[in-house]
Amino acid sequence: MIEEVKIPEISENVESGTVIQVLVEVGDMIEIDDVLVEFETEKALVEIPSTVKGKITELLAKKGDEMRVGDVIARVDSKGQADDKDAAEPEPTADDAPKKEEDEKQVTPTEPPPAEAPEEVKAEVDEKEKDAVHTPEKPAVAPQPAVAQKKTADRPADRGPAAATPSVRRFARELGVDIYDVKASGAGGRITEEDIRAHVKRGERPDKIAPSGTAPTEVAAEPELPDFSRWGDVETVELDGVRRITAANMSTAWHTVPHVTQFDQADITGLQEFINKNAEKVAQNGGKLTVTAILVKVCAAALKKFERFNASIDPANQRLILKKYVHIGIAADTPRGLLVPVVRNADQKSISRLAAEITDLADRARNKKLKPDEMEGGTFTLSNQGGIGGVGFTPIVFWPQVAILGVSRASIMPRYIDGEFKPRSLMPLSLSFDHRIIDGADAARFLRWVCESLEHPFTMVLE
Repeated sequence: MIEEVKIPEISENVESGTVIQVLVEVGDMIEIDDVLVEFETEKALVEIPSTVKGKITELLAKKGDEMRVGDVIARVDSKGQADDKDAAEPEPTADDAPKKEEDEKQVTPTEPPPAEAPEEVKAEVDEKEKDAVHTPEKPAVAPQPAVAQKKTADRPADRGPAAATPSVRRFARELGVDIYDVKASGAGGRITEEDIRAHVKRGERPDKIAPSGTAPTEVAAEPELPDFSRWGDVETVELDGVRRITAANMSTAWHTVPHVTQFDQADITGLQEFINKNAEKVAQNGGKLTVTAILVKVCAAALKKFERFNASIDPANQRLILKKYVHIGIAADTPRGLLVPVVRNADQKSISRLAAEITDLADRARNKKLKPDEMEGGTFTLSNQGGIGGVGFTPIVFWPQVAILGVSRASIMPRYIDGEFKPRSLMPLSLSFDHRIIDGADAARFLRWVCESLEHPFTMVLE
């Protein structure tokens, strides 16, 4: 029996991707869950497993192919017989075709014989459609923003959503661009951020004022690069998938979120003693007790206390969305680039369990084993660069989140305590936040609360 293995539904809003590597050949015997191809989407690199057991008789996926959800990767003889089965497989389809033609012949005589009337109706419909299509285009030339916005609002609902990701649609909305007017250049006719920038650069932007209720946004299109080879030898390297995704996400976040960064220092002298004392206990549960694991626990508690930091802003509808769950993303440095796996329900887990889960996520991120949905749904992000070095940095908020905590390397510094200077281990922290819904004073309180929690680690339990 010949069965098909198709591109499955991977995650929300992911409809297509690129085949990065084909791991099987025609004639191979495969088991269920054997990986057939590596598939790169807009969100992540995933492995597509087989859903059947048998012998591969036909391989339709090739390296570099653009494929959509539902496309056939391979055909498999589930009994391991690839002789006559393959040839016999198309026969049901061939039988269906004549049947369809017969059905059409049965229907055709019932139609009125005169051909004139349908043609006239068709002409009338064409004229109406022509008018309907041309009518909304006229306001685009009007210089008034209100007219341009009305054009977008009046679009027929049956046109459906534009062929673009939610982040791209939001990017267009922030620039005041009607995304239906943008020419697509992406795979499968999808609109990209570059398409929107090119649209603006050509002067085709209908207005230069953001939608009502948002701040005016002026984002200049990136200028064309000069010919660097004029001054010496150059090498051009194509951006890999993860780097392209990171670049697009960071661009969206930077253009969308009005960033402000608050800085503070936490005295972690006692925390390091706490880690040394309890490291073995945590290791027995399969994790490694680190500052990161403790920070996740502390931040989860802070997000319950300061709920605006666990929210998202909806400027189009003038709303604030407060999330009752706490999912914390952990920025991970991998050979492929930046990945952000998410620890779900961090507020409900002990430090021991968090440590084990973070260790597992980090290992699978480095070994390409993360699933796309394990990098979605984060409400807050933690980026710890202390293992590399540095004295501080200003992380970019991951849209649609509203805050991210940056951690740098701790250093021994003197502090004046009880009438004398004492050596203390001080860890720099930086909190970047969305100033649309978080004020500087709120950010200072949040970060100070985090620092004080780190400075009194013995109040935390490991169960």
